[in-house]
Amino acid sequence: MSDRTTDAGSPVEEVAAPADPAPGTAPAAPEPAAPRRRTAALSAALRWTAAVVVFGALGTTVAYAVTERERTDIPTLATKNDGRWTYPTLEKPALPAGASGPFAPGNTGRIHYADLERLLLPAPEGSRPDPTLDGKNSRVPVSRFLQEYEKSVRPTMAVHLGDNGLRHIAARGWTMPDDGTATRVYLLRFHSMATAQDFFGTHLQGTTDASQKVTDVERLSSGDKAFPYGGAAGTESYAYDEVAPRGPVHVRHAYITAGDTLALIIQSRKGSAPRVPFDQTVILQNQLLG
Repeated sequence: MSDRTTDAGSPVEEVAAPADPAPGTAPAAPEPAAPRRRTAALSAALRWTAAVVVFGALGTTVAYAVTERERTDIPTLATKNDGRWTYPTLEKPALPAGASGPFAPGNTGRIHYADLERLLLPAPEGSRPDPTLDGKNSRVPVSRFLQEYEKSVRPTMAVHLGDNGLRHIAARGWTMPDDGTATRVYLLRFHSMATAQDFFGTHLQGTTDASQKVTDVERLSSGDKAFPYGGAAGTESYAYDEVAPRGPVHVRHAYITAGDTLALIIQSRKGSAPRVPFDQTVILQNQLLG
């Protein structure tokens, strides 16, 4: 038995041809092929989920992957000259000893055991922080979250949040000084996936149009069919765009459902809110929660 190399330079093993059967005897049935050993590259690939993001008219495609269960770095969609923002390197926070990820087998409540503020997307480079979202450990009261909706629906939503076992809310906001695009991100943590889904389905989830108007939306927001991403394993993303004719401010917003945690992302700008940083922001927040 000898070794030789393929054109690509990888060693392959030569196997001697089987001897001819003796005269008058039936050829032996071929032995079943041994299962191929999974290569390290293939094993790694099966642990990773990949998402391909197509960014609007510019046609720029960005591919990235994150592990489904391991706590690891998350690529931040490398900045190119297409409007993407430069985010710090993102890393999923370490879990407490003995805790499992939200979508690991056995975590039936789909609980995030990491600190909620560590799951909150950091602000991109060059941004100015929103002073109304600067609570200790990024915590904000329910009343601040409800300011994102019309006054008429706030009392009912507040009661439901209390009845559904809302634990706390973390939030972060920023404005980009070059174009004035403002972003606010909220993470609401409930006692379980069931209670989070109940609140989302009752008040926020829409089929074609958003069921609730968010701040500065004039008429309504409709499901954004051009949004390129459904969500990391175990999560779902729902993106909405304000329909024309709009007022002086253009608003995009999205929800992310991820086990016991619900995210709201709002991005707005006078005139027209760009698509690329909105898609980028939603995708990265989703990956942190997945």
